[in-house]
Amino acid sequence: MKTYLIISQILYLLSLIPWFLIWGLSFMSFDNGVNLYNVSFVLSVSLYPVAVIVCSILSWYFRVKKKRFAMIINIAPMLWIITYFVFMFL
Repeated sequence: MKTYLIISQILYLLSLIPWFLIWGLSFMSFDNGVNLYNVSFVLSVSLYPVAVIVCSILSWYFRVKKKRFAMIINIAPMLWIITYFVFMFL
């Protein structure tokens, strides 16, 4: 369990490098004006590091007593990565 958490969180840490580029480019959505869709898009991109930090802390907290719950929480930031790849390649 401990090695799973360490490896997955190293991968999350490495994913923050391309996230920074995507986050900076996401502000280009405001080129055509400000509306609810643009704000929600930038907000959802901006929340990725918050999700990584919160889910990492919670998964380490629950790893001893609730192993399955800790694994599920640790996979939650993967939703951002999967969504990004779905929109990029479909």
